[in-house]
Amino acid sequence: MTDQVHRRQALIRAASSAIAERGLEGFRLRPIAAAVGIDHSTLHHYFRTKEELIAAVLEHVTSQLEGTMQTGLEPAARLRHHLEAIAAAMVERPDLFIVLDELDLRARRHASMAATIRHDEQGWRAALVALFEEGIRQRTWSVDLDVDASVELVIATLKGVRLRPDTAEAVVKQLCDLYSPGPRNE
Repeated sequence: MTDQVHRRQALIRAASSAIAERGLEGFRLRPIAAAVGIDHSTLHHYFRTKEELIAAVLEHVTSQLEGTMQTGLEPAARLRHHLEAIAAAMVERPDLFIVLDELDLRARRHASMAATIRHDEQGWRAALVALFEEGIRQRTWSVDLDVDASVELVIATLKGVRLRPDTAEAVVKQLCDLYSPGPRNE
């Protein structure tokens, strides 16, 4: 890993920690640069703007959750694995979800942050759409299942339970039970 890549990653980790500890209201570039041992002006060689650094933090955090969608499993088992892995991560790595909460809250007030989050979530949404569509084709779920509504239900549930990680396991179990294979429409 080159020095430049190493420094960039260190800045992203320092920024993520700052958001988790102080929120976006306490997010300042000077302390982040200092934490990595560089001058504030040098930080701009790695990230032109504060928003660019925050977008890199979002990508860093969500990339740590990408492995939760196992391939090779049938759709209901893949969904269950995905949801259970995220619920476990909420307990094991609360800092990741604090950062995501902060960014989602900012997105409600800032169009550019909302666009960044929408862009970042495209892959997650596409994976869930593919999962539900595969389940319909395999007749895991009813052909009447509303794919878009199911995707939004999963995402909204996971975003909501981030606020109460102590309930994540029970909530995820209930959501998985809703999508357990059941009677099939012919």
